[in-house]
Amino acid sequence: MVGSLLGTEVQRVEDPELLRGRGTYVGNLELAGMLHLGFVRSPLAHARLGNVDVTAAAAAPGVVAAFTAADLDAPIPPPFIELNAQCARPPLATDRVRFVGEAVAVVVGESAAAVADAIELVDVDYDPLPAVADPEQALDPEAEQQFPELGSNVAAGYRDAVGADVLAEADVVVRARIENQRVAVVPLEGNAIAVQPGGPGEEYDATVHVSTQMPHGLRDGVAKAFGWEPERVRVISPHVGGGFGGKAGVIPEHAVAVAVANRLGRPVRWIETRSENMQAMPHGRAQVQFAELGLKRDGTIVGLRCRVIGDSGAYAGWGGILAMGSTRMMAQGVYQIPKISYDAVAAMTNTTPTGAFRGAGRPEAAAMLERMMDLAAAELDVDPVALRRKNFLVPESFPYKTVVGANYDSGDYELPFDEALRLADYDALRAEQARRIAAGEKVLLGIGVAAYVEITGGGSGEYAEVEVHENGARIKVGTSAHGQGHATSFAMIVSDTLGIPMESIEFVQSDTAQVPRGGGTGGSRSLQIAGSAVQEAGTSVLQKAKELAASRLEASVDDIQVTDGGELGVAGVPSATIAWAELARAAAGDGDRLAANVDFAPGGATFPFGAHVSVVEVDTETGFVRPLRHVAVDDCGRVLNPLIVRGQQHGGAAQGIAQALWEQVTFDADGNPETGTLADYTIPSAADLPSFEVSNTETPSPHNPLGAKGIGESATIGSTPAVQNAVMDALKHLGVRHVDMPTTPERVWRAIEAGASATHWQEPPAAFETLPLRPDDAPDDADEAAA
Repeated sequence: MVGSLLGTEVQRVEDPELLRGRGTYVGNLELAGMLHLGFVRSPLAHARLGNVDVTAAAAAPGVVAAFTAADLDAPIPPPFIELNAQCARPPLATDRVRFVGEAVAVVVGESAAAVADAIELVDVDYDPLPAVADPEQALDPEAEQQFPELGSNVAAGYRDAVGADVLAEADVVVRARIENQRVAVVPLEGNAIAVQPGGPGEEYDATVHVSTQMPHGLRDGVAKAFGWEPERVRVISPHVGGGFGGKAGVIPEHAVAVAVANRLGRPVRWIETRSENMQAMPHGRAQVQFAELGLKRDGTIVGLRCRVIGDSGAYAGWGGILAMGSTRMMAQGVYQIPKISYDAVAAMTNTTPTGAFRGAGRPEAAAMLERMMDLAAAELDVDPVALRRKNFLVPESFPYKTVVGANYDSGDYELPFDEALRLADYDALRAEQARRIAAGEKVLLGIGVAAYVEITGGGSGEYAEVEVHENGARIKVGTSAHGQGHATSFAMIVSDTLGIPMESIEFVQSDTAQVPRGGGTGGSRSLQIAGSAVQEAGTSVLQKAKELAASRLEASVDDIQVTDGGELGVAGVPSATIAWAELARAAAGDGDRLAANVDFAPGGATFPFGAHVSVVEVDTETGFVRPLRHVAVDDCGRVLNPLIVRGQQHGGAAQGIAQALWEQVTFDADGNPETGTLADYTIPSAADLPSFEVSNTETPSPHNPLGAKGIGESATIGSTPAVQNAVMDALKHLGVRHVDMPTTPERVWRAIEAGASATHWQEPPAAFETLPLRPDDAPDDADEAAA
């Protein structure tokens, strides 16, 4: 077959169905006799829970039942990642409520409207308790505790013994307290679940239709919680309107829905409202970072000391563990840093539990390190570009094991960095910046750079099956697409291997009855792991087909090849061919399928990298920041489909820029949400963002046959610090050194007013000094990527 489909731009095959309104989501799923669920949620951030009276609600028109925690007795679902086993969260609150939005009762009715009316009739007795919404305050020994039996709000933590000694050889030490603010996930589709009850006499104990990133993991979680065998639970994920890390695992509302369906013997459905989503879906980021970077006078880095607080929110939300895991794993970034001390603590607060959000700990690491590099450049009075170049790890050092134990597979960090600067025309930008300053203009230009590396594709392997039938081919994979283009990418691989047209390739995913196992989607793993599984399965099918063709064409197996016409034929004999449909019939005649399945295990995690350049304007009279340009050069190894890669770069950059400039979840001192609607939580529109200038370099990974690395989260990681650095760069000559994100007009204006008198350092909480020493055996990088 002439040429290869891989590496070319191919239009997405999954889009027409969605663009024409033919997609199926949980929200438009209709099941016979289906009931609707609605939750009564706490208006208080912290309170003892007294009597919960659902009598009036249960008697309301159109209501079938209403349950408290005691009434329903739903099992506690296993957490996606357990941070502290002593802080288990019940599906419905029992003794206390610990954040605004926690579910305390559930109402079940014939219609969503009837349920909404009846929720107002539930009477709950709350005995208010003091709340702590700030993670630093939560570490104070005198702070109100979520679980008094623990003795503190520390869910977990550790410290390195070396401490400040890593800075001992430094001529210059720059320090900063950096907030990587809490953000909301805000997928277009919130959480949604519909449960069909089963039983001993039926095929399944429960069939669960759910919007999730990981159907098989959810199946296993439901089975474990309810005491069923996994094969007795069927999980189906139809189209999913975005996940971004927020739809992982079995959440309390899922457990309630399954329990209610079992109790009533009728299908039930819960569709999360936007306000519920903003209050209850785990938030992301939420770190406070105390960083110190030591350098020689010539700019050589000698050591890095980090003390990082992860805000777990209520019930030791697993997002707090990211400060201890993937943020630490990526703390060295792209630089030669000979010594690192890293302490981390997960603090519980009376706020929405935290979890993953696009990047899950890696953006936080890059933002911290890239801010420190710019602070160091300002202190040393050198160009931030030159400082980075001086300290880059060099290509000859790969594979490379970092001080904190990450095993970098391949890299050439200066390659995308130079390309991004070239595309941006860095020297011309600096000249224009200088001209505006010299002219005394009020609207200044800022140029921010960021270089990053991240970890993707670790953890376990992935399942794939490829089958050729009379009408084409079918792919089954254990990943779960929700917008990334899996159907297109995997069909490209099969078409390239077998010569079958993409339009004749069916794609099956996200149904545990049809796909026996799978790891789902997370950690930017899909193409490099599932794609490799698809390629290996397709290659096995091709070998079986060659053997069938050889026997029918009376030729050697070694002489059989895929023809330009998409058939199998004998090399050098154009007339000797056989169609795939005939081969499928031949296999069936032998009592077999022309199919193969593979469980592919990668050789290790991969480490994508890249460089971003941001150009912004800052109005010094108002503090308003306008992004002008954003240049991203991301290296995700071998690029399979440039169109899909470009789309991921655009989406990631949009979210990363939004964090730098606009987005933040906030609570008042009593734990009340201040950004509970999209009127208050500032998501940018397309009009707020510049056109993205994206391209790629390609440094293949040795850990999978495709040579691919992840791309789904990379642009989120590189964009945020580039934009924040650009804002600081515009104001550097005014003495401004740091403004926390989001760099809102008010914050920027106040920083300009304060100038060089502002401080961006304070000593970390004393709780760091009491943390246990970190064990010598660091977590494996593959485990970190899976997290």
